[in-house]
Amino acid sequence: MKKKKSPRMSDLVADENLREQFKEALYSGKPLLGEQGGIFTDLLQAFVNASLEGELDHHLSEEKEKNRRNGHTGKTVKSQAGNLSIKTPRDRNSDFQPVLIEKRKKELNTGLEQSILALYAQGNSNEDIHRMLKKMYGVDYPRTAITAVTERVWPKINEWQQRTLQGCYAILYLDGIYFKVKEDGQFQDMTVYSVYGVDVEGNRDCLGIYLQRRESCSEWKMVLEDLKRRGVEDVFFVCIDGLPGFKKVINEEFEKAIVQRCIVHKVRNSVRYASDKELKKLCKDLRVIYSSANRQQAELALNEFEHKWGKGGQRIAKLWRKDWDDLMQFMDYSQPLRKMIYTTNPVENLHRIIRKITKSKGAWTSKNALIKQIYMALMQNEKSWKRKAYSWKSIQQELEIKFGQRFTKWIDK
Repeated sequence: MKKKKSPRMSDLVADENLREQFKEALYSGKPLLGEQGGIFTDLLQAFVNASLEGELDHHLSEEKEKNRRNGHTGKTVKSQAGNLSIKTPRDRNSDFQPVLIEKRKKELNTGLEQSILALYAQGNSNEDIHRMLKKMYGVDYPRTAITAVTERVWPKINEWQQRTLQGCYAILYLDGIYFKVKEDGQFQDMTVYSVYGVDVEGNRDCLGIYLQRRESCSEWKMVLEDLKRRGVEDVFFVCIDGLPGFKKVINEEFEKAIVQRCIVHKVRNSVRYASDKELKKLCKDLRVIYSSANRQQAELALNEFEHKWGKGGQRIAKLWRKDWDDLMQFMDYSQPLRKMIYTTNPVENLHRIIRKITKSKGAWTSKNALIKQIYMALMQNEKSWKRKAYSWKSIQQELEIKFGQRFTKWIDK
């Protein structure tokens, strides 16, 4: 009996019957991919088997010594179209090495690992990813294998956290974001310390994320020491919220740094107890203060605000006067630079990206799990936060005038 010839790629493409079956499946509404098997699964399986046959044909044609076919080895291979039944052809000399699906390999190179990493970076748990892969691709990918794939990013995380930084940053934004993490069998509040910087060329970058139990000046001091260890020698402006003692810690590490208290945080604290009816008017009058032309006009506006709003105005004015010098540092500079330093909003925008990814999870099983997910979320959305600062040319000129050689020596490097 004559042995049936294995299909070749050209035969499959020209096969009218196969094309009709494919068209019929499309019109019937059968899913393209999925847990129950889609119309691409059989087609892909046929193409893969045909390609392997073609590889062996080429191998045999290149062989100088006598060699011939010697049956097939069957195996199941994972792919994005579902599980495929693959028959790898063999040769008598056992020196055929398939390229498309190598020996002992159980996955067609269709980017499943990249899909797993992308899903994890979007905030999905291992269980979520397992369920989604099975539903979308019909692949029953083991949870342990999913964990193994995501764990492979740790060398990149460590490299990123330890990388050498620029010698000077024009602006640093320092802020914390809170999460619940399981430690010693209990879920506890922990703080991720974020450092977001703008270098002397106007390039924005996240310089690091650090996880500690609570936000305190002593913990921030360790973060700043790490920045110095990684190469940071000078900083012009540091933008912070109202953590007591924060300014002192900053100036211990970067003596010449100008510390700017966040105006937006101060406004939020000022109107915390305002009624809905008063809120809009209060914010409008406070805006007159911090949008003044200079410090003198800002102080006059604060006095007017205090007089206008009576006891409430006196309470708010007292809050502002207590931190007046740190709040008004930005008044000494032009509008483009003012917009850059009067608030910690840039690092809070970074936190919004993280929150958007992590909001569906109430807590993390470990510190490593949280750091891993934050890192992957940041890398996935890098274009949103790693970009050039607006109007930086004019800001550069101002920095050169204000800081002279302290600034220009870093431009020349």
